[in-house]
Amino acid sequence: MRLKTYIVEDNPTIRENLIGTLEELARIDAVGSAETENEGKAWLAENSEDWDLAIVDLFLKQGSGLGVLAACRDRPSRQKVVVLSNYATADIRQRCTQLGVDAVFDKSNEIDALVDYCIQQSAAAD
Repeated sequence: MRLKTYIVEDNPTIRENLIGTLEELARIDAVGSAETENEGKAWLAENSEDWDLAIVDLFLKQGSGLGVLAACRDRPSRQKVVVLSNYATADIRQRCTQLGVDAVFDKSNEIDALVDYCIQQSAAAD
């Protein structure tokens, strides 16, 4: 099964490269994206049945990815939320875990791990 994936990332170049890479390698279908906290929270709430995976950056044009994560806390267990950030420090990872995030990946050196995670989630959903 291809994972319906929503991406909250404010850098257009990173967002487009991420979508291209994951659609090609990891069996995801991008169902939408947002550049701000409010856009991300609104879409995820209004389309609560229309996504399997959300990939969230922490630093956005407006607001924070932490607000998006908090808004996803009560999601069904089949829906996964992961963080992809340049600031995946131990403190950030702990905070994300407290907010119910399923995984945290560092943009600079864990893209392969994100791809592997998406492949595993897609296989589990089959």
